[in-house]
Amino acid sequence: MHHRAPSRRTLLTVTAAAAAAAVTGATTPVAHAQPDTGISSLQRLISRMSLEEKVGQLFVMRVYGHSATAPDQADIDANLKEIGVRTAAELVEKYHVGGVIYFSWAHNTRDPHQIAELSNGIQRAALAQPTPVPALISTDQEHGIVCRVGEPATLLPGAMALGAGGSRSDARDAARIAGAELAALGIRQNYAPVADVNVNPANPVIGVRSFGSDPQAVAGLVSAQVRGYQQAGVAATSKHFPGHGDTATDSHYGLPTITHTRAQWAELDAPPFRAAIAAGIDSIMTAHIVVPALDPSEDPATLSHPILTGILREQLGYDGVVVTDSLGMEGVRTKYGDDRVPVLALKAGVDQLLNPPKLDLAWNAVLQAVKDGELTEARLDESILRILRLKAKLGLFQRPYVTGRGVNRAVGTAAHLARADRIAERTTTLLVNEGGFLPISRRSHGDVLVVGADPASPSGTTGPPTTTLAAALTELGFTATALSTGITPTAAKIEEAVAAAAGKDVVVVGTYNVSATSPQRTLVDRLVATGVPVVTIAIRNPYDVAWITGQRATLAAYSWTDVELRAAVRVLAGHARPHGRLPVPVQRADDPKRVLYPVGHGLSYT
Repeated sequence: MHHRAPSRRTLLTVTAAAAAAAVTGATTPVAHAQPDTGISSLQRLISRMSLEEKVGQLFVMRVYGHSATAPDQADIDANLKEIGVRTAAELVEKYHVGGVIYFSWAHNTRDPHQIAELSNGIQRAALAQPTPVPALISTDQEHGIVCRVGEPATLLPGAMALGAGGSRSDARDAARIAGAELAALGIRQNYAPVADVNVNPANPVIGVRSFGSDPQAVAGLVSAQVRGYQQAGVAATSKHFPGHGDTATDSHYGLPTITHTRAQWAELDAPPFRAAIAAGIDSIMTAHIVVPALDPSEDPATLSHPILTGILREQLGYDGVVVTDSLGMEGVRTKYGDDRVPVLALKAGVDQLLNPPKLDLAWNAVLQAVKDGELTEARLDESILRILRLKAKLGLFQRPYVTGRGVNRAVGTAAHLARADRIAERTTTLLVNEGGFLPISRRSHGDVLVVGADPASPSGTTGPPTTTLAAALTELGFTATALSTGITPTAAKIEEAVAAAAGKDVVVVGTYNVSATSPQRTLVDRLVATGVPVVTIAIRNPYDVAWITGQRATLAAYSWTDVELRAAVRVLAGHARPHGRLPVPVQRADDPKRVLYPVGHGLSYT
């Protein structure tokens, strides 16, 4: 039997004062609060919840719209179709969800003040529940190629760029800046940093989202970022456990198998997660991957009791929040139906169920599993206590709302933007510099043509890359013209670029995921044949350099957000020196077993 919840004021008073400061790492101490009183308060709060409220606390769900109560009609329609509610407020009211995840494609992140008000609207709905519990709002703000909140917020180098920089101090500062800005927007759980060790150049889903291929180097940077985020009052999330770095399958679209032995896993994949736990990580995200050496049942790790409870909880000693990767991804849906996945995840040891494709099906499946005895209410309480401990640690019971003044003080400040520029400069990697061609000067190479790929902005607010590169060159006194040739340039577009190169002093080509059959190779070859010096900038994977010949110089930028592209231009023009060193090896195109450029390769200016 469940007791009727007391008033919101009573619950918040009892819970906030005692619990928020009692949990280790609480952001604001409260006088006279004792640790046992805090946990007891959280347990009393749980005891007042109905079973339906308990089930809801386990879910973190997407919702369309820029406003919690008045989204655009198209977003209302999308919500009705996918979730059966009109708004974020109705989502919270109907399903009692414990968290909401923001996406740019869901129109949650138009601008900083709008995001802050959306967060406040969600909190108002959460605190209007029969048992008021603040929501934990999350997003994927990895920076680099995965970025949900864009300009005017500060954009920072992504993981592999920071790996090239090699500075734990820079990694910590980047996370601290990112965390401070997220917290000001009401986003208190960030699904970063990526703890995967990218040992497979063909990895289609991790790649430059990883700090690199060396487990110890990755571990140090993961630890630094965990501390940076959590210093800013944001829960960091290391992902994707037990390690997604050695796969050629994207778990969004299939179920990857990792063939590492248990010994290889311990040597290659485990160190960054061990480091994150030692640094006090607040949450860990699971991977939708099969690791037969860790679980011979070949269940995906998200649904694996041997992996999540046996290894993560018992062997590694982790007692924080475990959150699934999105339950809408094909990797977790391949073996079981959408009704079984959330139940099996909870039985495996998960606490938060992220973004199921059909919330009503998943929510009711968990509810029914408790009623049928497959899951006990005590098992739910165990996860809810971890979630509430985290909410208390973050101060959400005391300070659930954010302010416009706080947004103005923290988001996109001049100090943050300047720091981002300096960090980015230290990540740009000079891979090739034939005859010391770089840096160029506007006196000798003042007329520049910029061509290449223009992938969509990770945040929807920057680029396109060719325009950004040309604008950055223009700001430094060059005459620069941009011509977008695309990721797969046509023969006609290649001819246009060749014609445009006539009379130029240098051509800068932005390359993107070049492969053996990529027409980007033809583009570079034809431009080199004109006799005009060609400089390539790998705007995503540094592996591009293995497929390109004849260029005078190659830089690796690791992402195509403006901060990294502007930094590459400053290096190109000698306004900054190249400091980056490859955090992954680049294999030869003609013999992948041989290394073209090893970890640590990076040229400097004399």
